[in-house]
Amino acid sequence: MENAFTRTPAEALKHFGVTEQKGLSEQQVQSARQKYGKNALPEDPPTPIWELILEQFKDQLVIILLGSAAVSFVLALFEGGDDWTAFVDPAVILTILILNAVVGVSQETSAEKAIAALQEYSANEAKVVRDGKITRIKADDLVPGDIISVAIGDRIPADCRVLSIQSNSFNIDQSILTGESESVSKDTRPIKDESAVKQDQINMLFSGTTVVTGHANALVVLTGANTAIGDIHESITSQISQPTPLKEKLNDFGDMLAKVITAICALVWLINIRNFNDPSHGGFTKGAIYYLKIAVSLGVAAIPEGLAVVITTCLALGTRKMAARNAVVRSLPSVETLGSCSVICSDKTGTLTTNQMSVNKIVFITEDGKGLEEFDVEGTSFAPEGRITIQGQSRDDLAASSDTVRQICEVTALCNDSAISLDPKSGQHALVGEPTEGALRVLVEKVGTPDREFNATRASVSTSERLHRASKYYEERYPRQATYEFSRDRKSMSVLVQNSHSQKLLVKGAPESILDRCTHVIVGENGKKVPLNKQMAGLLAKEVVDYGKKGLRILALASVDDIGSNPLLKGAKTTQDYAKLEQNMTLIGLVGMLDPPRPEVRASIAKCRSAGIRVIVITGDNQNTAETICRQIGVFGQNEDTTGKSYTGREFDDLNETEKMEAAKRASLFSRVEPTHKQKLVDLLQQAGEVVAMTGDGVNDAPALKKADIGVAMGSGTDVAKLAADMVLVDDNFATIEGAVEEGRSIYNNTQQFIRYLISSNIGEVVSIFLTAAAGMPEALIPVQLLWVNLVTDGLPATALSFNPPDHDVMKRRPPQA
Repeated sequence: MENAFTRTPAEALKHFGVTEQKGLSEQQVQSARQKYGKNALPEDPPTPIWELILEQFKDQLVIILLGSAAVSFVLALFEGGDDWTAFVDPAVILTILILNAVVGVSQETSAEKAIAALQEYSANEAKVVRDGKITRIKADDLVPGDIISVAIGDRIPADCRVLSIQSNSFNIDQSILTGESESVSKDTRPIKDESAVKQDQINMLFSGTTVVTGHANALVVLTGANTAIGDIHESITSQISQPTPLKEKLNDFGDMLAKVITAICALVWLINIRNFNDPSHGGFTKGAIYYLKIAVSLGVAAIPEGLAVVITTCLALGTRKMAARNAVVRSLPSVETLGSCSVICSDKTGTLTTNQMSVNKIVFITEDGKGLEEFDVEGTSFAPEGRITIQGQSRDDLAASSDTVRQICEVTALCNDSAISLDPKSGQHALVGEPTEGALRVLVEKVGTPDREFNATRASVSTSERLHRASKYYEERYPRQATYEFSRDRKSMSVLVQNSHSQKLLVKGAPESILDRCTHVIVGENGKKVPLNKQMAGLLAKEVVDYGKKGLRILALASVDDIGSNPLLKGAKTTQDYAKLEQNMTLIGLVGMLDPPRPEVRASIAKCRSAGIRVIVITGDNQNTAETICRQIGVFGQNEDTTGKSYTGREFDDLNETEKMEAAKRASLFSRVEPTHKQKLVDLLQQAGEVVAMTGDGVNDAPALKKADIGVAMGSGTDVAKLAADMVLVDDNFATIEGAVEEGRSIYNNTQQFIRYLISSNIGEVVSIFLTAAAGMPEALIPVQLLWVNLVTDGLPATALSFNPPDHDVMKRRPPQA
């Protein structure tokens, strides 16, 4: 069923002839299984090892070497005798080719491993309604039309249309498909826009994603290869590996070399026909064989046998250098390809930004009701360290000196289900829960408590205790009595807390929703409560808009004091009941937060620009937020007009093919995109002659990573993304890519130098053998001697060139032409 998200639940059920209560009958299940097959990703047989080995011998230089080895072997047999040295030549050449084939085969298996890893995201079982009975079946046995029930922790077994939600909120973690860490709140209402991207299809559940909160019933609409994860599987399997720039140049060189060798060898043999009958050869046939051996020697001299070994050594050395820069290379050729990179398509979340949401603004109404008090919060990670300042002046013990800030801390500490953890080995702070709530939790620890003595002892406790010390202070004084979960219709969540005196409701949510239900507001730092008038509401609404333009996510914080007398408290069970409780509230203030840019990214992007490398930002986030981040990191200037340089996925879809190509050449930002957009963008850039590096971390990124010239996966990403990529960033940092490109350019330059050295040496050998052969003189060098010169005498100095340090201006030149 296509576009199920545009249908109402009743329309979707009618399409399959099923009801939510009874589900499919056994007869309907059998019919659907014959029509749609199993709910499983296609399992193509693995490529036979012999086929992978044969693929390694299709290179032009390899074919020439194979031909040379074969002729040498035949001549050695024909010559007879007990001298084993005659077989050294073909044996050495075959050894080199076998070693290269082993390296190549190991790289070829990466695509199949990525496909196999997709299976990990398939659910094992599903709770289904059939013939009016609820039962558990294997997820493979699901068919379109089945009614399933999913709850917190479940993995979605197929693409489904949400029919009904049995909890107050129902959230899904779709990060493997969208790359965005924030869970998505689901709904049952149809979506009118048929072009809605998956992130906006809030009434759909996608195979492989996970239920974070809530419980719902859903209708299976797509199974197996037809699901969103099935599309990714198809994209990975359909990718055709493109040769690297170095590989293309070596292929061209091999084609030219084959023609030259054939011509020169034939010429040498033909020139010496007159000498075939020379008595020293023992007859015409032996003379012909003798000069054929000389022609083969000429071929061996022309072929740089040591080239493959030196290239592999150089690239392997490059992988070690990149590993020291936190870039783990999975495919040797990608080391050199990085040096030719002309475009980097980078994901925003987690690569250009920290992927650690942090509060950077605290705002409330001034005491005269005519302005706003604005505090800046330092720190851009989940580490609970950072000053609170106002107009550049630091404010210590703020919760003790400002009653309004204390109330803000009460809401952010208690209206919160997240936790911050600390890895003792790496010293990194990590989040358990929603990023938004994590940012609020960290804010509480930065601000502290109203107890100055308690705050003063913070330095004396362990680092792990500091993570939740202030939060526990508030939790002990205001124990939580009930939680009224977030719902999309009221755009808020609240908790009922109680101290020794009274009960009160603490609320957080979207500013427009909270403001509409507030009758009072806190003004000034002393916590004075006054009626909320239009002027104040307008002042706050304007601030919300201004912050939104700067890419900040705004939350409003409010409370209902002495709510214990409200009769709804005992019977509140629905989201409508919660909305009635959250009335006549007192607005306390606003907090603004964002996923901040990594501090080193701006300098790295400037360095890329000076190196002639274009950076394109690709994100599933909304356009305003993405443009703000792009201005902060230097992709756009502060006042630069982004017309024609920033597109949403839908705007890109609406362009014709010519306009898409122009957009790919000009634009620096693509927001609200899906996996297909990434693949299309890579394809267009490659058609335009660019060498493209693409970053990604989710399952959805795997096809684009595979298609790009250099796929770069994040260390914290999924196994599917890592297996599809050529390189993995251990620290998920864009600056690491820039460093790897610099190393790649150095390796590219060194590769050019030793290729020139080897070729020039071989030209000398060819000329000497050709002249002696043309003059009818005895052979100057026999094949074994030539191999020694090519592999050892020339090979070792050529390898030494691999160790050359990078030129000081290597990142101030344009990328080498692919």
